[in-house]
Amino acid sequence: MEKALAYGRSFLGSAKPADYIPELAGANPMQLGISIITADNQAFGYGDWEQHFTLQSISKVIALILAVEDMGMEAVFEKVGMEPTGDPFNSIIRLEKASRKPYNPMINAGAIVVCSCIKGNCANDRTQRFLKFARKLCGNPELKFDEAVFLSERMTGDKNRALAYMMKTNGILEGEVEEHLDVYFHLCSLMVCSRDISFLGAVLAGNGCDPVTGERYMSGNVLKLVRSLMVTCGMYDASGEFAAKVGLPSKSGVGGGILSVVPGVMGIGAFGPALDEKGNSVGGVKMLEYLSQKLELSIF
Repeated sequence: MEKALAYGRSFLGSAKPADYIPELAGANPMQLGISIITADNQAFGYGDWEQHFTLQSISKVIALILAVEDMGMEAVFEKVGMEPTGDPFNSIIRLEKASRKPYNPMINAGAIVVCSCIKGNCANDRTQRFLKFARKLCGNPELKFDEAVFLSERMTGDKNRALAYMMKTNGILEGEVEEHLDVYFHLCSLMVCSRDISFLGAVLAGNGCDPVTGERYMSGNVLKLVRSLMVTCGMYDASGEFAAKVGLPSKSGVGGGILSVVPGVMGIGAFGPALDEKGNSVGGVKMLEYLSQKLELSIF
């Protein structure tokens, strides 16, 4: 693990944190950490694995599980597809295509639709239900939202607002657009560390069950769906290259986190706020490449 960390550090170079969200721009680009939790709850952490950061797009995995458990798979996927796009995560182009629905739940447009499928009487009900569920999936009852990041994303999220109103016009997004956006921005602002997302990875590695209590959090069909979409769509428009080089169901976020799953074996949580041009952690990707190749972890 120390060698994987050193390998990842050697690629940080001039990469920098996401600066289009003001609250993320000040992160230290030299930080790098990794955590592993096995399916039988053995835990390991290296580097800056205890550093807290916001979940950002990794929240899409949790939101999808909750929405499908709430509404059923058929109802959710009437509004969002299952196909990779090859486009940036915040692209609006394909919302003008024939189907007019977002291609998958791992891009911003798809995640906003998924948020609209989470049950609750108001935005606060839905965010609190998400928080309660996330605390279970991450094995941490102390998780909370970073209100400064939430407000920063709400203030600067004009592209996401454009996506949402386009989908409202297309008849895909129902209800109050600003309420759905508040839910989405809150989900992205959840504070975690590498250990928290490696615990989530362990849940997804171990048949959807808590590695400590054995409690099951999702059906087998939902687990297969989520892991499949993580492989094909989880690393933005770098998903194909990542599948070839790493070969693990994974989901990244512009806060610098990467969630990876080795089915039946372990969950991995990587963190490094220096991002590449696709929005993925440079050091995180390289650490996962190193581990996958040295330990032969690829599912392919």
